[in-house]
This record gives sequence, C-alpha cells and structure tokens, in this order.
Amino acid sequence: MRFDKVSPTAALAPYIKYYVIAENAQAEQYTVFPSTSLVIGFQYSGSLAQVKDAFVSPLSISGITGLSNSFKVFRNSPDIGTVLVYFTETGLIHFTANPAHELFNQSVGIDYIFPLAKVREAEERLALAANDAERVAVMDRFFLSLLKEVVLDRLIVEAVRRIYAAKGVIKIKALQEELFISQSPFEKRFRSLVGTSPKKFASIVRFNAVMGDLGKARSLTELCYEYGYFDQAHFIKDFKQFTGKTPEGFK
Repeated sequence: MRFDKVSPTAALAPYIKYYVIAENAQAEQYTVFPSTSLVIGFQYSGSLAQVKDAFVSPLSISGITGLSNSFKVFRNSPDIGTVLVYFTETGLIHFTANPAHELFNQSVGIDYIFPLAKVREAEERLALAANDAERVAVMDRFFLSLLKEVVLDRLIVEAVRRIYAAKGVIKIKALQEELFISQSPFEKRFRSLVGTSPKKFASIVRFNAVMGDLGKARSLTELCYEYGYFDQAHFIKDFKQFTGKTPEGFK
C-alpha cells in the first residue's frame, strides 16, 4: 500500500493543497474522518464503494466528497489505484460555480459539477498513464482547463483564518461582530464558499485539533477544558459522531 503526496503545478497551488496517489493491492474497508477539505478521487484502476448501514453503494470512477460532520466508510477492490485531490478551504469556487454546501455530506460523481466530456477525457488519460508524473500531468491539465478568475470573498477567508487560529474554539456570534457582518449574510456566504456553516466548520477544525492531541499523554479532562467542551459527556458524544468510537476505544 502507498499514499504519496504530490504538489500541483504552481498556478493551481492557491486552490489545491496537494494530490495524493494511493494504491492498495488488497481489498479493504476503511473509515475516513471529517476534514476541512473537499476531496476529489479519480480511480485509474480498481473500484470503490461506500458502506452505510450494511448497504454497499458503488461509486463513480471519479467522484467528489464534500465536507461532513460524521465519519464515512469505504470499501476498495483489490489493486485499486486512485489520485486524490485535496482543495484548499476556499478553492473549489475557482473551478465551478456550484455552491460548495450542495456537497455537504455527499459523495457524488464529479460530472455533477464539471463538464462530462472533460471528466471522461481525464478518466481515459489517467487509465493510460504509465507513471505518477504522467498522472499528475493529467490532473494539472484537467484543473487548468477549468480554472477561472474569481473575486475571492476576503471576509470569509479571514473568518476561516480566525477559526483555525482558535483551533475551532470560537463563538461564531463574536466572530461575526468582529468582522462587522450580520448572521444571515455571513452564514450564506460562508456556506457557499467553504461548504458548510461557520459553526459546523469550527467543530471540524476543533475535532482535528483534538485528534492531533489525542495521542499525547493527556487526560480527557484536560482535552475537554482546552477545547471548550462543557463536560466529558459532551466531548465523548461529539467524538463518537466524528469517528464512530469513544476516545478510549479509538486509542
């Protein structure tokens, strides 16, 4: 099994964090936890399915997964090969006019947001690519062909920065006041650009910060206090929603 990170071409770097080229010779079922990136996956060999409540739903050769407030379970075939594309928090708008929040908790084919002809061409070129350099070149060409000029909403970019700076432990009402914007337009603009509400985004940021600290020698009480949970019961409930397990069970 391999999971190799590769940078996109410089023109795409402000909008795409990185590509991942992943291969696995074995059929496996695995869990993906919520993150702050929308992710596109192109299968250049093998196939992938989503598993939910014992139902197995085959996924498209190429698909996009939006932000989520819960874990997802996937099952891959043997000899799967995938290129994953991780967007920056505000990157998607530079490639499609579709609001990002339409993809919340969804895994759909990318022809939902991109022209079908371009998608099929990229899929075919990836299937023929002989090595990682050729796969990256296919991805760069695909996204450069879709790239468009957009006047970025700097207020939302600043909101995202402040949420990260606070590790997700932030009062959204106070954030609105600091940015001099009322609730309704703030929520609408944030959801459209980032893919979920400011409150849910902050909870995902907080979860990932907790995950970074979980392996350290720290008690649950300390984590609850640092990350603003009312008590351990609330912390455990949130953690189980994001991972399907309790903190102790996760360790």
